[in-house]
Amino acid sequence: MPYCHNRNAVTWESCKAVDRNPRKMGGVWCFAGTRNPVAALFEHIDKGSTVAEFVEWFPEVSLRQVHELIEFAKGTLETPPAAA
Repeated sequence: MPYCHNRNAVTWESCKAVDRNPRKMGGVWCFAGTRNPVAALFEHIDKGSTVAEFVEWFPEVSLRQVHELIEFAKGTLETPPAAA
């Protein structure tokens, strides 16, 4: 079984702050209604940027979307493992 496999894993489709379309940005996950990849947020944070800076640099992305995304990601970590 893969290291991070969870049969009951929450999927990104259930996060309303993001969407993906194979005809937009090659189908990567973007902030809903934008062409801004979700990965860009994590890349900027990894390099020391703040959420406020990210929203300033990517004005199409709202602070609310970023917070919803972070809460969604946090929630995936809080899901208890499925019974075997």
